[in-house]
Amino acid sequence: MIPIFESWRQPVKLLFMAVAVAVVLVSLVFSNRLVKQLAKEERSKIEIWAAAMELLPKSGESSDMKLVLQILQSNKTIPVILHDKTAGSFSANNLKIPEGDASGYLLKKTVEFEKKHAPIVLEELNQYLYYDDSYILKRLQLYPYVQLSAIVVFIVLAFTSLVSSQRAQQNKIWAGLSKETAHQLGTPLSALTAWTEYLKLRSFDPVLIAEIDKDVDRLRVIVDRFSKIGSVPETGTAVWQEVVRRSVAYLEKRISGKVELRFKFPESPVVVQLNEPLFSWVVENLTKNAVDAMGGEGVITYTMGERGNYCYLDIDDTGKGIAKSRFNRIFQPGFTTKERGWGLGLSLAKRIVKEYHNGKIFVKQSEIGKGTTFRILLRRRW
Repeated sequence: MIPIFESWRQPVKLLFMAVAVAVVLVSLVFSNRLVKQLAKEERSKIEIWAAAMELLPKSGESSDMKLVLQILQSNKTIPVILHDKTAGSFSANNLKIPEGDASGYLLKKTVEFEKKHAPIVLEELNQYLYYDDSYILKRLQLYPYVQLSAIVVFIVLAFTSLVSSQRAQQNKIWAGLSKETAHQLGTPLSALTAWTEYLKLRSFDPVLIAEIDKDVDRLRVIVDRFSKIGSVPETGTAVWQEVVRRSVAYLEKRISGKVELRFKFPESPVVVQLNEPLFSWVVENLTKNAVDAMGGEGVITYTMGERGNYCYLDIDDTGKGIAKSRFNRIFQPGFTTKERGWGLGLSLAKRIVKEYHNGKIFVKQSEIGKGTTFRILLRRRW
């Protein structure tokens, strides 16, 4: 069966991711082209600057000298180093030279500059001109990464907001549906209670009335559970072994006789903080799923223990198992492998354990054809 919420939520996620990737790619391509264009312009400027250096000794007229000096003085952003091979000297422009060994520092810089750009050779003067990217170009080279970081942050925030919005909407649906269900069940439940009292007065079969009372009490528990969804339920300390046994007791008489229930509980009480009506719902859902997975025949084992600050409850079945790719998806609302299932049982179980008991529920292990183990973790009550 196709998940109810997944059928429309997945396309939205894919579209959102596609748009985000497209924005990032367009931004990176544009920035990269801009950087390359600016780098070419700087290369042209340096070549003109080098040509001016070669013309400087030849400029006899004052007008030519003025133009050459104007060109040389125009470079205020591109770091350059001029190495005179004949004299073995270095001169630099737009570089902060530390005090001390200036020649050694400039020699190291020429090596760095040469790795980025091929030097310009002034053959007539036997000089080599090394240059680095301007400060503007360096900032522009960093800009795509800053922009990418900003886009990633925006995508994360937008995606988180979208997920939160969807989750809030689902929570409203959960709460509204649960409250309405509890309200609708209240009227026939009151009528059933009155009818059982009437049957007692008419001296009907006590055994039959006792069974009806059990089902009426069961309906009261269900109404109580639904009424607690969407609000903060009250919790109290309880012995976990007793809660689990009471939760299973109702189902034990209503499932196939070919299903064996085994309990591996410690002798000492495992005390936890929980709301029994809601937590019993979790145990019942997992037990029903286990029975369905085994086809009404097999063994369900309830194992309990303590580990550090947590207590754990493992519910293990000998059913058909779950593929690893579905370990997380099975807890999503609407996801089900049953032809007539709604896919709400495990989602509800996770909500009860996580939000109402600050615990965890997950698939501990599963093997196709051999069975599945669900684990529930609750904080230990000292």
